Amino acid sequence: MNKLLVFSLPFLFSSVVWSGYLESDQDVLIPQEWAHVDRVGPTEELELTFALKQQNVHLLEEKLRLVSDPDSVQYGKHLSLEEVASLVRPSDLTEKVVHRWLQSHGITNCLTIRTQDFLQCTMTAETAERLLPGSRFHRYMRDGHYLVRSSAPYSVPDDVHHHLDFVGGLHRLPPKGLDLSKKQKSKAGFHLGVTPAVLRTRYNLTSADVGSVQNNSQAVAQFLEQYYHPADLAEFMAMFGGGFQHRSEVDRVVGTQGGGKAGIEASLDVEYIMSTGANISTWVFTNPGRHESQEPFLQWMILLSNMTDLPWVHTISYGDDEDSLSAAYMTRINTEFMKAGVRGISLLFASGDSGAGCRHLGKENTFRPSFPASSPYVTTVGGTSFKNPYKVTYEVTDSISGGGFSNIFKMPDYQTTAVNSYLKTVAASLPPKSYFNTSGRAYPDMAALSDNYWVVSNRVPVPWVSGTSASTPVVGGMLSLINDQRFMKGLPALGFLNPRLYKLNGKALFDVTEGCHYGCLDEQVQGQGFCAAPSWDPVTGWGTPNYPALLAVLLSD
Repeated sequence: MNKLLVFSLPFLFSSVVWSGYLESDQDVLIPQEWAHVDRVGPTEELELTFALKQQNVHLLEEKLRLVSDPDSVQYGKHLSLEEVASLVRPSDLTEKVVHRWLQSHGITNCLTIRTQDFLQCTMTAETAERLLPGSRFHRYMRDGHYLVRSSAPYSVPDDVHHHLDFVGGLHRLPPKGLDLSKKQKSKAGFHLGVTPAVLRTRYNLTSADVGSVQNNSQAVAQFLEQYYHPADLAEFMAMFGGGFQHRSEVDRVVGTQGGGKAGIEASLDVEYIMSTGANISTWVFTNPGRHESQEPFLQWMILLSNMTDLPWVHTISYGDDEDSLSAAYMTRINTEFMKAGVRGISLLFASGDSGAGCRHLGKENTFRPSFPASSPYVTTVGGTSFKNPYKVTYEVTDSISGGGFSNIFKMPDYQTTAVNSYLKTVAASLPPKSYFNTSGRAYPDMAALSDNYWVVSNRVPVPWVSGTSASTPVVGGMLSLINDQRFMKGLPALGFLNPRLYKLNGKALFDVTEGCHYGCLDEQVQGQGFCAAPSWDPVTGWGTPNYPALLAVLLSD
């Protein structure tokens, strides 16, 4: 029922004028960690993804605002996938122009999806390079994994250019994953370590706070050749799940689990969403890609637009520097996030583990925001540490917690009051304004503990695992528990949380007011980014969840 729809394009010819550039007009930078292997042979098969221009994106955004605003009469009246498709599907002209262009190059092996705004087409490298003049496909390798990408910009015919947002499978290489197993950071002697019991104590979850309804589910998405092992999950629950009812198996894997060793990040995501959102049906989206030319993150987004039944909460520990992606690509991905939000799906992204980040531009530096953390249409989760690492105490900033201001997306209305209040209150201690965009989407939105977790990976308990990859599934699990209680009362899913979260004005969260995160290591800011402050801040957002209080305010409708 949720398979890609297959169709064949008849072969036609047409004359075209080549002039439109979709992504960039300069050479594509290949990150140093990707080693060049060889030029792709002309008969080798590639799969490219064509993002067709959608209709009514402004109406989609307005609909998302209405169904996500608790003061709106349309709050919680989410759309079905069919209703989303009827709203945004490309115009007949767009479909005709793009199909005719592909037909003229003999491209007949294509798949579309329910919303009809993506095409995935298989072709030879020779055909792809004729279709997209300027492109030159090469094979690259990192850590034993191969990908095919073009190292040069491409163009499309001028008449086609206006009907496409981008072509996927050409330029973007996945960012390098972080080493989440940090050393003990000069904390000698015994360290408490974060476990499900510690999280439940800190955030006031009891043994009774577990899922119970049948129509609730949650999910994690894995990329970058990350896989979890079922045996690790069972071992983790045997070690750490004794105090509450839980499940020890993932209910559904969407995609193909790879062989070999389990990944720390995949293990972390699954173990902590399932121990926080305990006893709730859990899915794992695993996206290695069927072809070397596929982009796993894009494949996951396409899946969301092609499945009628999806988990209500998704947590994703994935991101890249905003400046490494085209504005057209990010804008289209934002539309995909809106499509999920209007269906009642909550998307949570890790804020990143580089603090404010740093981009070196000649003699001047600026902070470096991350995407999708900087998207206005997702809930972004930062990180904290215990003030006293030896016991469950209040929380302070984890210095790696990603946060800042988008250079691409304007500040959404739901957060302007909170963010402008922060900028005014701490004006005297802010970094120089040349380092960040004061009018951009500010993140994160909230936070949770991100320091020194216990994880079971490859049947071995591993301590000191840290990063916002840990805090994100913890928050996601709690939102799943709240959805569970909402469903019991006949209420709709939380959906896109931010408009409601910001109207709480910090109520039901533990405010984090101490600590700063990393920034540029230069004379101006001396390694420091932003600092925590009362109420919202661009390090920990509104703070960390006080579960029973958050449940109470989010159950009132």
